[in-house]
Amino acid sequence: MAGPVQEELSVLAAIFCRPHEWEVLSRSETDGTVFRIHTKAEGFMDADIPLELVFHLPVNYPSCLPGISINSEQLTRAQCVTVKEKLLEQAESLLSEPMVHELVLWIQQNLRHILSQPETGSGSEKCTFSTSTTMDDGLWITLLHLDHMRAKTKYVKTVEKWASDLRLTGRLMFMGKIILILLQGDRNNLKEYLILQKTSKVDVDSSGKKCKEKMISVLFETKVQTEHKRFLAFEVKEYSALDELQKEFETAGLKKLFSEFVLALVK
Repeated sequence: MAGPVQEELSVLAAIFCRPHEWEVLSRSETDGTVFRIHTKAEGFMDADIPLELVFHLPVNYPSCLPGISINSEQLTRAQCVTVKEKLLEQAESLLSEPMVHELVLWIQQNLRHILSQPETGSGSEKCTFSTSTTMDDGLWITLLHLDHMRAKTKYVKTVEKWASDLRLTGRLMFMGKIILILLQGDRNNLKEYLILQKTSKVDVDSSGKKCKEKMISVLFETKVQTEHKRFLAFEVKEYSALDELQKEFETAGLKKLFSEFVLALVK
């Protein structure tokens, strides 16, 4: 990890030092660092609004924008989307320098003004996360493998909701014990989906307690090619035999992907 980024993380950990204010969710030499900050900002009537901010610092940060996810039980989804858009606009003016603390201070100082804008007031559904603004042009596709789903009904509904909110299409596929998620969409939205998948309590453990997904693997990711089918929706499908699953991949122009990655799961 680059020195300035490591230094920024150390500073942030020192600033947000109260219990549950700061948590590093993942570190990777290839994917960068994901962390969460819990803070508050002044909203209407001088009331403090709790905010959960998840930042993804890619390996080439701060030369590129961080990924940002917004969560608050007191904001609607429309408001979360607007807050994130404003944060990313602010981040663009801070490129090439550490910016996370500046962004947190900025939202603390400006949330009330953002919420006062008419377009942020629509939509009654509470915000779980916002959609992404991309710096990567074009459509991307990724294939994920899940080891298991204990709370299947709830898990499936959660995946469907995330895909819908992030404007992702594709398939959630079950065949025997094999569980695959094929997603197509904006690359940064795919990255944000992975953040949600890894940081949300989406399943239950063997004792029935809610838990985060720790056994997910990214099998494949690439920019959509001309031979790849454009999925029009996100669908949940169950297959009784391997040839049915293979046909799904072949119809989507993903025969090579099936041969290289899916068959290995069967063996």
